[in-house]
Amino acid sequence: MATDYDETRPEVKDSQDRSLEALQSANAPDARSVVTALEETDVLDEGLVPGGEIVAEELVVQVIPQAEDEFSCYSCFLVRHRSQLARESNGHLYCIECES
Repeated sequence: MATDYDETRPEVKDSQDRSLEALQSANAPDARSVVTALEETDVLDEGLVPGGEIVAEELVVQVIPQAEDEFSCYSCFLVRHRSQLARESNGHLYCIECES
């Protein structure tokens, strides 16, 4: 008698049916409860930094204007010294690192 090796074995088919029934009867949360839980988490996360501590201070930074011997690279937008100027094209300046 020939054996069909592609046919699902009975014990495998029974276990698949049981696992499908278990998934269908599981107490899965509905979409509204998930959205509510995510919104509550977002509200709690406001004012936190990645380390988890609350920061109530303002960051004060002194802005220094661009000097005459500096330029802003049009590709990477970093302020560079004129010695790092690679080329100028259509009024835009490019640094050595962006050109290599």
